[in-house]
Amino acid sequence: MADFPNLSRRGFLSRSAAVGGLLVVPGALAACSKTDTSAGSGDDVLAKLRKQGYVRVAYAGEAPYGYTEGGVLKGEAPALHARIFKALGVDKLKPTLSDFDSLIPGLQAGRYDVVSAGMAITPERCANVLFSEPEFISPTAIMVKKGNPKKITDLASAKAAGVTIGVMAGAVEASYAKAAGIPASKIKTLQNQQDGADAVKGGRVDAFVLTGISLRWLAKTNPTLEVTPTFVPTLDGKKQYSSGGAAFQKGNEALRDAFNTQLKKITSDKSAYVGLLSPYGFTAAEIPPATLKTADLCKG
Repeated sequence: MADFPNLSRRGFLSRSAAVGGLLVVPGALAACSKTDTSAGSGDDVLAKLRKQGYVRVAYAGEAPYGYTEGGVLKGEAPALHARIFKALGVDKLKPTLSDFDSLIPGLQAGRYDVVSAGMAITPERCANVLFSEPEFISPTAIMVKKGNPKKITDLASAKAAGVTIGVMAGAVEASYAKAAGIPASKIKTLQNQQDGADAVKGGRVDAFVLTGISLRWLAKTNPTLEVTPTFVPTLDGKKQYSSGGAAFQKGNEALRDAFNTQLKKITSDKSAYVGLLSPYGFTAAEIPPATLKTADLCKG
């Protein structure tokens, strides 16, 4: 698989959130009619969701994957999930804001039905939750001060320069940094995207590592910072493409399978995928290839 081009994004990062209300993703629901699916029609969980008319989703306030703007839930995952659940006969998303590293514990505790946060599919997470098939792929990038004074281009160059890097709490980039040989003393954990940008601006870290699409979105509101070209890190000798998906509770296989049926209809239709997610900077380059399967990603 080739490297991916830089992607443009529009909008801005919103750190505000509405918790517990029923929010509709503009345009995501009206465009789709209800569809009966044999995969989930007999499942108690899906039947309950249909009866109550909403599904509880968790998001982490991380643009462009899941965030609120003006009290409206937006982002790649909510837009995609709203379309899918509408097709499954569930009309609305009921959102809960969570710190990223609390998403899985909250799901396991039953506080919501689905994690709608663009969460990377990893073997460690697969041990605790059920993932959908991949919703997107996204390579990694690094946020630095304008002019890139340390000349950082990837994790290997960060290690060689002896710089301190920031990673988001609970996110997969910490494992990439460790695999690249960066010592733990040079890795600082930050709670969210804006904390990462602020740490770079304030000199607490020299660089902030995250997916390229996230960082380019963040750079829109942090003009003193820039983002390196994307690269594909390795972990245990394997390239890591940061494939993201929806997460479900263990035991909810029928709900996950019904979700996957509708997801495939979108990811196999370039026009549908880009038309739905282009407002969040996603293009055809983010469409996961048909050969990329969650079962393989969970094996590592």
